Amino acid sequence: KASAEAEKARGKRIGEEDEGDNDGEAAPKLSEEEQKKFEKERKRAKKKALKEKKKRMATLSFGADAELDDNDADANDLSSGTKTKTINKNPEVDTSFLPDQEREEHAKAEKERLRKEWLDRQAAMKEEILEITYSYWDGTGHRRTVQCKKGDTVARFLELVRSSLAKDFREMQNVSSDALIYVKEDLILPQDISFYDLIATRARGKSGPLFNFDVHDDVRVGAVDTRVEKDESHPGKVVERRWYDRNKHIFPASRWEIYDPAKEFGRYTIHGGEVNKKKK
Repeated sequence: KASAEAEKARGKRIGEEDEGDNDGEAAPKLSEEEQKKFEKERKRAKKKALKEKKKRMATLSFGADAELDDNDADANDLSSGTKTKTINKNPEVDTSFLPDQEREEHAKAEKERLRKEWLDRQAAMKEEILEITYSYWDGTGHRRTVQCKKGDTVARFLELVRSSLAKDFREMQNVSSDALIYVKEDLILPQDISFYDLIATRARGKSGPLFNFDVHDDVRVGAVDTRVEKDESHPGKVVERRWYDRNKHIFPASRWEIYDPAKEFGRYTIHGGEVNKKKK
């Protein structure tokens, strides 16, 4: 028992010596108030250190992620041996339904080019010379011909007719073109309509086409197909308005009526197209 107590006392001395060696000196004892103040300062310092640590970790985490992304990109480039390429459209995929400024500008320019080309072609057609066969009608017919442009109006045509007829008919010397009317295929044509309009719309009258201004008869060989309308063109009549007012109840003036482009006179079939059609 004495030996055990001696060994215990010896171990206690060794522990105190080790503690003195580690700390250098024995820690002074603190009062209760100083102990509380020390604990409070230690907790405050610990809390502040924790905040700083979190802030540093957040910055380091962001930098690490960016660096990792750069490293991954570099690794991919190195492994493939090529630089990163820009992604382009797949030429095999139909993207015509998607908005495309370049394509829209090209389409707009093409549309404007076609519009100008069409206008130039129409202007050239209106300058073409048209020979019109007409009959000055004063109860009997006096057939004449006059040349004008396809773009000319009926009013311009009547002025040319009046100037031509004034050489042979004295009454034409004292009238204006406004006092004349032009009757084609039993229709009285308004003076503001042009021959180009009649040709372009392939207008038709009661007894024949309004877009043919020569004179020809329907010539058919063999049996006549009554289902096919005759291809005939009659000379238009130039009449003084006062003559028409006096005789509009008498044939042929009783058949005449004002031209209405919206009015239909039934189906019109040109027989000449059937006769002249080439056999393959």
